[in-house]
Amino acid sequence: MTSPLRLALILGSAREGRFCDVVAEWARRRVVRHGGFEIDRIDPLDWPLSGRINRSDEAQLQQLRERLHAADAFLVITPEYNHGYPAALKALIDACYEPWRAKPVAFVSYGASSGGLRAIEQLRQVYGELHAATLRDCVNLVHAWRQFGADGELREPQAAHQAMTTTLSRLSWWAWALRDARTAMPYEAAA
Repeated sequence: MTSPLRLALILGSAREGRFCDVVAEWARRRVVRHGGFEIDRIDPLDWPLSGRINRSDEAQLQQLRERLHAADAFLVITPEYNHGYPAALKALIDACYEPWRAKPVAFVSYGASSGGLRAIEQLRQVYGELHAATLRDCVNLVHAWRQFGADGELREPQAAHQAMTTTLSRLSWWAWALRDARTAMPYEAAA
């Protein structure tokens, strides 16, 4: 029996009063409904990644590396701040190089009129440098704070649910394919 895919659900914002929690919880519920993934929620608020990391932080950083290394796939929930992605997300990505390699990354973005697409385009470049495989399919939520009700559900969910279903199905495909490939031959051996 093959173990289920391990999905790291990564929150991209550390801003006080962030809307990221609403979007991430919606995404988590969609992942559960889709099935096939064990979810590990990774929040930049839980890690000492801003500024210089000292020795007392090293144990926490090692735990983050281990959790990212254990993941078969990543689902990044990112806002767009000032035409880009948040510094907290960049710090989390840069803290760990090897765990991203030869693994798929999908995105759920939100923002104003672009719905976070500019943040995703920048993140594709960053993850490409880390040898991760970013998916073309994504979910972007234009003016997300207007789309969600007080209950955390989308008022008009059809398009976002369809985009999320496609994204998760393709993320699953890539996660299985790349997990099998890493098992057959470690990525490091390909260099």
